[in-house]
Amino acid sequence: MKWFVAVAGNIGVGKSTLVQLLSARLDWTPFLEAEVQNPYLVDFYQDMPTWSFQSQIFFLSRRLRAHREIADHPASGIQDRSVYEDAEIFARNLYLEGHLTERDYRTYRELYEVLTKFLPPPDLVVFLRASVDTLLQRIAQRSRAYERGIGAEYLSQLNQLYEDWAEQFTLCPILSVPADNLNYVLHDAHLDLIVSKIRDKLSGKEEVRFEAEEVAKLN
Repeated sequence: MKWFVAVAGNIGVGKSTLVQLLSARLDWTPFLEAEVQNPYLVDFYQDMPTWSFQSQIFFLSRRLRAHREIADHPASGIQDRSVYEDAEIFARNLYLEGHLTERDYRTYRELYEVLTKFLPPPDLVVFLRASVDTLLQRIAQRSRAYERGIGAEYLSQLNQLYEDWAEQFTLCPILSVPADNLNYVLHDAHLDLIVSKIRDKLSGKEEVRFEAEEVAKLN
């Protein structure tokens, strides 16, 4: 059976790594985030008010294309960050912070809402949740020059928007993963647990969660 799974979560939480590991383990096609190809990203981090609209439009177009490609792909696919996050988390945060004008934000939202109506939703969103301390540590470890200015307050704001979005999202099931406590890079057992929960969720089980006791046994 063909599946469409999207991996969601804040900057530095480990989405790309999990996508690559899951694609190898489950033989799914990975659709990785195109951020390294965004020609506006370096400028965006240096001057958000000037470059927010252009950067968000670029991300939206790439994410929409990836979403459509996964939907049309003959086999199962897994996406690094969903199209919903672009609008509901990042564009909204830029608007709330005053980096996107009211006019630009309305234009962006109208484009997003019209285009997403024509897209089938994923079968599952895997939502990686992590504390700001964990995010900062992982961002520092990967040493991307354009991310050096990302601070705790910004990540905290995004975390709150993610929580609000996940609570209200109804287009498909969400599996919440405690990324602070699961190191699926170093420990195969941690990845095994995530895979088993994904399979449970895709099989239609209503209540699928990571119990503190079972996670603790792995650490």
